[in-house]
Amino acid sequence: MDLSSPASPVPAQAGIGLRLPHQAQVMSERPRAAWFEVHPENYMANAQALSELEQIAAHYPLSLHAVGLSLGSAEGIDEGHLERLKFLIRRLSPALVSDHLSWSVTGGRYLPDLLPLPYTEEALRLVTRNVSAVQEALGRTILVENPSTYLQFAGPAMSEPEFMAELSRVSGCGVLLDVNNVYVSASNQQLEPGRVLGEWCRALAAKSVAEIHLAGHALLEAGDGAPLRIDDHGDHVCAPVWALYEQTLAHFGPRPTLIEWDTRLPGLEVLQAEAALAQERLDECQRRAYDRAI
Repeated sequence: MDLSSPASPVPAQAGIGLRLPHQAQVMSERPRAAWFEVHPENYMANAQALSELEQIAAHYPLSLHAVGLSLGSAEGIDEGHLERLKFLIRRLSPALVSDHLSWSVTGGRYLPDLLPLPYTEEALRLVTRNVSAVQEALGRTILVENPSTYLQFAGPAMSEPEFMAELSRVSGCGVLLDVNNVYVSASNQQLEPGRVLGEWCRALAAKSVAEIHLAGHALLEAGDGAPLRIDDHGDHVCAPVWALYEQTLAHFGPRPTLIEWDTRLPGLEVLQAEAALAQERLDECQRRAYDRAI
């Protein structure tokens, strides 16, 4: 199984998360964008939007970033949801397919959040089984993204980077490294984000990292007055996350990088400007690699 479809691979450039309010503009104007990523759940019961997305996919590389597989569910994968995802993959031929290291389904009910897992051996076996089942059903490798977290489970058997690295090694899945989520999680747990990212860099095999996410987040105040960062994808990428992104590129090299923006959605030109900032860093990484080679 491959990390991407050879028909329309996602380049190691900066792409944009395509949301439904921008879809008509993209169809009519064909704006400059290296690639687009969408949430497939938005198209599972919307035939018109799917037809429009097919037209867009004819001109841009496409990635499907799912939020409903619930890879950490003890109840296993919802076969109906998986079949709907398979249908979209057949229609759209996306280059990449991904979901999250989290769970969101219990008793047949979907919860409106991506809930964290304890990083134990038992949870690793469960997630590995679910990821393997999804990959077998889809006939392709998927990417798994590290989620934002707001607390730590007591006494985990391994760190989150170790858990993800072992999941990738055993299941063969790729890794979608969300740099904003690393920053949000580390900050909420009062850890130094650069050091935490260093743990990710040491744990992950370079070949497993197939995509990077960047986003903005909200800064609130917890009940005790402490700062609390919420991963709402509703703002510009902040300076500390840009610094972590540069650290990530320095270690892993250029990777397809997505600008996510889901709440307080601005005009498409704002997303293009954010992607341009990421592209500048990707280009600089490429230049440094070239300089070292000559």
